Amino acid sequence: MNYSFEYIDIILLAMIAGFIFLRLRGILGKKTKHEEKISTSFPYEFSKEKKQEKLNEKNFDENAKSEFLKGAQIAYETIITNFSKGNLKEIKSLLDKKVFNEFDEALKERKNKGLISEATFIGINSADIKDYKQLNNIFEVTVDFVSEIISFVKDKDKKIISGDPDKIKKVYDTWKFSRDIRSSNPNWLLIDTQL
Repeated sequence: MNYSFEYIDIILLAMIAGFIFLRLRGILGKKTKHEEKISTSFPYEFSKEKKQEKLNEKNFDENAKSEFLKGAQIAYETIITNFSKGNLKEIKSLLDKKVFNEFDEALKERKNKGLISEATFIGINSADIKDYKQLNNIFEVTVDFVSEIISFVKDKDKKIISGDPDKIKKVYDTWKFSRDIRSSNPNWLLIDTQL
């Protein structure tokens, strides 16, 4: 039997391992014992929680307005699409009790009449803060939205009775949001849609 091929395989694998070792050493370097000792402690203590200033009319600056509008646009789209689908459970945490009850009544009325509403949210063209004010511990912000939506309503026979499934319409809405500034909950509630 010829065992010379086994020795060649071992030598070849040893050469590959040596090559890999030298490449790693060239990339990673070698320890010279002149490295700095890296401390794991920081010279400054950081608080675990970022202290957030309570929201009020004085500190509702451009940055706070921008952050608010980002959240308001997400809430607007979420509320429009879920209301259209008749899914109030998904948006209950975004609605004031009064608005929730109004939406619930509208959905019940739609269901009793056998109507089916369909909407496709295209996007928001603009969202601008119209007004903001603080009443005691409640901070309210009124926003003007301009959006594009395809919406239509079908009857129980699936005939379109209003709207157009092929036409994008521009929708102008003014919504009012509020938040209790004493609360640790960062969410705003929709308190009015018919301004």
